[in-house]
Amino acid sequence: MVQEEGSSSVSSSPLQLFSLMSLSPGLGSPYPWLREMKSEERGLCLIHLLVACANHVAAGSVENANIGLEHMSYLASPDGDTMQRIAAYFTEALADRMLKGWPGLHKALNSTKISSVSDEILVKRLFFELCPFLKLSYVLTNHAIIEAMEGEKMVHIIDLNSFEPAQWINLLQALSARPEGPPHLRITGIHEQKEVLEQMAHRLNEEAEKLDIPFQFNPVVGKLENLDIESLRKTGEALAISSTLQLHSLLAFDDEMLRRSSPSASKNSNSHHFQKVLQMNPRTLGDFLQKDVSNMYSPSPDSSSSSPLSLSPSTKMGGFLNALWGLSPKLMVVTEQESNHNGCSLMDRIMEALKFYAALFDCLESTVSRASIERQKVEKMLFGEEIKNIIACEGLERKERHEKLEKWIPRLELTGFGRVPLSYHGMLQANRLLQSYGYDGYKIKEEHGCVVICWHDQPLFSVSAWRFRRYT
Repeated sequence: MVQEEGSSSVSSSPLQLFSLMSLSPGLGSPYPWLREMKSEERGLCLIHLLVACANHVAAGSVENANIGLEHMSYLASPDGDTMQRIAAYFTEALADRMLKGWPGLHKALNSTKISSVSDEILVKRLFFELCPFLKLSYVLTNHAIIEAMEGEKMVHIIDLNSFEPAQWINLLQALSARPEGPPHLRITGIHEQKEVLEQMAHRLNEEAEKLDIPFQFNPVVGKLENLDIESLRKTGEALAISSTLQLHSLLAFDDEMLRRSSPSASKNSNSHHFQKVLQMNPRTLGDFLQKDVSNMYSPSPDSSSSSPLSLSPSTKMGGFLNALWGLSPKLMVVTEQESNHNGCSLMDRIMEALKFYAALFDCLESTVSRASIERQKVEKMLFGEEIKNIIACEGLERKERHEKLEKWIPRLELTGFGRVPLSYHGMLQANRLLQSYGYDGYKIKEEHGCVVICWHDQPLFSVSAWRFRRYT
């Protein structure tokens, strides 16, 4: 390739070079000019490679997928810019999905991977500290609980994902300042790891003793799907339920019932969309991710619609929500990822995940240095593992089945829950929190009586409040 002295080694149309590269299976060696690409040009190439490679993986074309992974691996980097980091984890996820075709090889390569309880606690704590999403969720949840429990003397909170004591420490402090005095508070914490619950109990008992609040922590070690909800009932208590990034995991048990024969995008259709991508004029990476990523692939017809089965009480999710409704809670607050990662089509999930996690990686890019060990741990151990689960796993193994409010609202309403508008004062304090921490770029929007937390205009998490409602 000849270039004039002083000119960029990348032509004014880098997609032409990418097109040649991606369509030439024999060109497996690295390209020196790729090193000199501008960040946005490299990002565009990575996105195009990702879509092409994902199409090959979805179609079972191992040879072509292997070529795409090789090119992506050369451009991607877990400590590079935002798109390089995202691409590194999507590359790993696609490769992991391919390797599952050889169970022995896959098992051998993953046999020494160890995930300790302390690592799990650490990475969730780091996410809590580095990003404001959980802080905002806790503020909104606590304000809703305080308002719902006004005047109550015996309060019981069931925490379906009990791992972060900061939320309940703040609630204890708020309840201690009630004009009528604090209630007797009992918190039932549910988690798979006994160690996590022991730490929760220690911190909360310590705080309650300091504030002189009558308090009891009830640890329940186990998985959500095996929870005996009826055993949590106790008369004479006003009940609130808190579910933070937890309910979606139950959808895995309804996988077989939810599988419907639907017309998926054909191989020719995927090829058509990919060629359309190659014809696009390059923009900045940010503009591309915000405006054009949805044009790269047409979702399958049922990717955004709720199946009647997903709302049925006979499903695992339906049965679980019915059991919670049977406890007659005064309030239930649900926080979930605001994205559809539960589509039947692999390509639907990949495109949704790309938009969602691009925004999350951008959040960290805006506030944390690229060399930060803490940032790398969150990206690898939390975001990276979620991406891998969404892309590489199926059936019961695929737990990260995030869905949007448009699906949670009818599901909860059908069960018998009625929506409760979130507290105005909670919204006010959440906005003050963003200002006090200097979190630029984050937005809180009211939507259908619920709250959506956004990075710029990209919705990322939803918080909704519900109450027990009798069937009429």
